[in-house]
Amino acid sequence: MQQIVECVPNFSNGRNPEVINAIVAAMRSANEVQVVNVSTDLDHNRTVVTMVGSPAGVEEAAFRGIATAKELINMDEHSGEHPRIGATDV
Repeated sequence: MQQIVECVPNFSNGRNPEVINAIVAAMRSANEVQVVNVSTDLDHNRTVVTMVGSPAGVEEAAFRGIATAKELINMDEHSGEHPRIGATDV
């Protein structure tokens, strides 16, 4: 039986569609992974992405999303109701 895992990273941007779309596109570019949900919250300024796939595919997709978030999200300019520790957390 093929092993499938789920990963639900949170990104500290829920207000800029270009940033959100770039992060999700980076994650979708990985093999053996499917992004099944993207949820944004304007008040909290967060986006939660749910993905499933092979362990290696999910690991690669998470890495790509995190790397993209690091490049595009400036935490010095971030505001929102949710506590945060970086461009990606949880």
